[in-house]
Amino acid sequence: MSAICDHVLTNAKVVTMQPGEAGYTVSQPCNIGIREGVITEISAKAIEAHQQFDCQGKLVTPGFIDCHTHLIFAGSRADEFEKRLQGVPYQEIAKQGGGILSTVRATRLASEQQLTESALPRLDGLIRTGVTSVEVKSGYGLTLNDEIKMLRAAKALEAHRKIRVTTTLLAAHALPPEFAGRADDYIAHVCETIIPMVAEENLATSVDVFCESIGFNLEQTERVFEAAKQHGLQIKGHTEQLSNLGGSALTARYAGLSADHIEYLDEAGVKAMARANTVATLLPGAFYFLKETQRPPIELLRQHKVPMAIATDLNPGTSPFADLTMMMNMACTLFGLTPEESLRGVTCHAAQALGYGNTRGQVQAGFDADLAIWDVTHPAEFSYFQGAPRLATRLVAGEFDHV
Repeated sequence: MSAICDHVLTNAKVVTMQPGEAGYTVSQPCNIGIREGVITEISAKAIEAHQQFDCQGKLVTPGFIDCHTHLIFAGSRADEFEKRLQGVPYQEIAKQGGGILSTVRATRLASEQQLTESALPRLDGLIRTGVTSVEVKSGYGLTLNDEIKMLRAAKALEAHRKIRVTTTLLAAHALPPEFAGRADDYIAHVCETIIPMVAEENLATSVDVFCESIGFNLEQTERVFEAAKQHGLQIKGHTEQLSNLGGSALTARYAGLSADHIEYLDEAGVKAMARANTVATLLPGAFYFLKETQRPPIELLRQHKVPMAIATDLNPGTSPFADLTMMMNMACTLFGLTPEESLRGVTCHAAQALGYGNTRGQVQAGFDADLAIWDVTHPAEFSYFQGAPRLATRLVAGEFDHV
């Protein structure tokens, strides 16, 4: 006889997000058994459990996953937003002390506790849109101590909210002022000092690089990937956002989990990603905020069956959005995704982009009981209607978080 479950969700209409058409189909009312934070069974029959929760016919989906954020930072760049709208060029704003280095200065001055506390309202915004897992990158410290401070602040979020945090080292985000004109020297510092320390202290599971004309070139990116590989860390890439340097193909060559932004990705890069099963993470918030016109190659990604994730890219400079369902809407309206593609983009494909494709992002036996329960009747509504509260409650590792 099987062990009694800790919880059972009864009268649940489930959208499992398992592969195939059935994964997007709303089930008949059923029961979901949960034991020790894991889904044990989904059945139309009664399941014995210590506690029952009646879903009252509400829709149950996997908890949403925001697989690309810069959630930890200090300061605000609302003044820059205002200046840009008044016609002040970015170069002039940077000369006045603005741009990414203004966030770097503010982040360096903030304590770890201050960084965690200032991130909580942003995290709450994500939670209200059904997020149960979030990836958080460093990249606004650009020194060993400040990058470590950011990663620790991100991990500390789990002590304040029911949330799963995955941390990514993005020390190769921008060139710090101390290394002006010496990008190769900074990359050496990242590879020889920052990555080894972060790996030793188990502060991140992945390493990311901004591979771009205003970031780091292919050779520098590969040096970072090599160092990450040597220290047992997984690979991600900020690639092909503003031009086509071949960063996505390089990410795929290193079996990268995901290549993100990818507006300028070509077919050779798409094919490389398909061979490596590297996820294409779409960031429509940055596309919208920057008024870009080059859309990601959605049809090529479909043609070559590259999984597409969707994320907020939450950051102070180019995507100040703490709402994942808004990104689902943008992915549909700006990039032409279907509502099913957008829902997969924040569930099963987002889980794959973080290396959790076999344990999160689907409602099925053996997967983590990270679930969202919604006052929604059809799954297309997540991409359709915005602003009205729809989340009834979340479960993270089988524990309820009543909203």
